[in-house]
Amino acid sequence: MRTENKLKSLPTVQKALLVSFLIILSIGFFTGLGFVSNTTNATPSGIESQYLGNENEDGAVMEMKFKKSEREMLTIIHTHTMSLALVFGIVGLLVSLTGLPNKFKLFLVIEPFVSVAVTFGGLFVMWLGVNWFSYIVAFSGFLMTITYATSVILILIEMGFSDKIEK
Repeated sequence: MRTENKLKSLPTVQKALLVSFLIILSIGFFTGLGFVSNTTNATPSGIESQYLGNENEDGAVMEMKFKKSEREMLTIIHTHTMSLALVFGIVGLLVSLTGLPNKFKLFLVIEPFVSVAVTFGGLFVMWLGVNWFSYIVAFSGFLMTITYATSVILILIEMGFSDKIEK
């Protein structure tokens, strides 16, 4: 069941504010993904090296990495879960105001929170020694990214910026 699209009826100034916010938020989000790609090569083995270190690997390594301390892991998990909760809370609120079908909206609103918990909880489990969790971390991070991008694109479409902005 589709619901009323409340975003399309917003005044032009509020739409401009939301578009500006979503653009800057997305620049920050995708810059962070660039950092993740740079430090982990966006692979499960790269994730393991980043958090568990690579000093025990045979052969030459391009960059020596050491296992993160408990304090470092807690800082990473704390800062990312807190900031991503705000990001996905705001994006989820905007998704909830679209005219998309309710079940799809519910997925777009809830999934990022599940992915944040699985991604950062998974990093900690992996750090504790369950190395295969790097695959779960990689998958949940990928799903989180796809959901974020889909949500932002749909919000922008739902605001009607393809139509002429009324004066």
